[in-house]
Amino acid sequence: MTQEKFGRLSRRTFVGGSVAVSAALVGGRRALRPTRAGAQGTPAATVEVRDTVQVGIVTSRSGPLQSYGEQYLEGFALGLDYATGGTGVINGHRIEFEVKDDTGVPDTAVAAARDLIGQGYKILAGSVVSGVALQVAPLAEQNQVLFVSGPAAADGISGINEYTFRSGRQVTQDVLTARAFLESPEGKNALVFAQDTAFGQSTAAAVDAVFGEAGVNVEPLLVSQDARDFAPFAQQILDKKPDLLFIAWAGATAPAMYGALDSQGVLESTQVVTGLDIRASYPVFGAAGEQISFISHYIYQAPDNEANTFLVDRLAEQDRVPDLFMPDGFAGAQMIVHAVEAADGTDVDAMIDALEGFTFQGVKGDYEVREEDHALLQPMFQVRLTGQGETAEAEPIKTLAPDEIAPPVAES
Repeated sequence: MTQEKFGRLSRRTFVGGSVAVSAALVGGRRALRPTRAGAQGTPAATVEVRDTVQVGIVTSRSGPLQSYGEQYLEGFALGLDYATGGTGVINGHRIEFEVKDDTGVPDTAVAAARDLIGQGYKILAGSVVSGVALQVAPLAEQNQVLFVSGPAAADGISGINEYTFRSGRQVTQDVLTARAFLESPEGKNALVFAQDTAFGQSTAAAVDAVFGEAGVNVEPLLVSQDARDFAPFAQQILDKKPDLLFIAWAGATAPAMYGALDSQGVLESTQVVTGLDIRASYPVFGAAGEQISFISHYIYQAPDNEANTFLVDRLAEQDRVPDLFMPDGFAGAQMIVHAVEAADGTDVDAMIDALEGFTFQGVKGDYEVREEDHALLQPMFQVRLTGQGETAEAEPIKTLAPDEIAPPVAES
């Protein structure tokens, strides 16, 4: 692979040996039925179905990032509805998807992906855990299937191989959005506080690269994902006295972590920048939320476009509002529908060709699949939290255009 474009490799057939799916995996087949007119207004009764395209989704339906997986799946179903005009059919191809639970564990995800590939699936999607996506991507290349990863944010997913795409943002887009908060960065000190996972490591590396380029001295503080006592780490942060604390955190331990930082005065001692997590996390910050500079992958109040309006309106029917990772599922469905339509089926070479350079309007705004490394260029947001507890709500401050926070082209 070069910076110009992926080289077309010889695609030898290789399907791993049959792997039994453990009882822990939860599967579910879903087909969108042509019951009504959708976003494009196509009358369901006029849809002709020639065949069925099966999409295998391997994502977290249990484990530490279960809520992310649930949001991704809901977004995917609604995105498929939107992209097919409410029919579940594109160009005569009915799209169905089957879900396998990876439990957040890479080995479990690989076993599930192998099982789907063994059944003949040519399209895989869904990872919310970076460590999972980084293991499934090579399997997709070995077996010559299309893989559209989901919210998994590690930079290494972009450019990993020609078969892998992503429907979410990546860490460097987070970090470039964060750097926009820092005025006069030259000579300042930044501390990255994150979990010692693929996501945390990727974040630390991206902050070092992006902030370092601006003259900031960057130091990582990575802790075990199993950590439960955060008081010692809060004290370490206070002792280091950074000018900026960048926090990258995911999962159920966030409330305890932020509680420890707040109670020990960390949030008052320095400028704190972090990504705003799912809506359920808003009350965690309490009064401290107003002291934090938030970057956001998505809040439903920020974009103004047809796809976002569709998502908001559909959830309003259930007295709900969209959450953080729904756009990743939504965009993944749009990408897969486009690939199947352009290829007139599941020819993998043709689907790859269709996705490289693909531009479309999704929930967040304008997207572009960068041809050189399959990074997904997209808007990002700076936001604030107002209110406390159950009244806490996000408000947009600034939208950064895709080209403002485009990551460097990945090199092999």
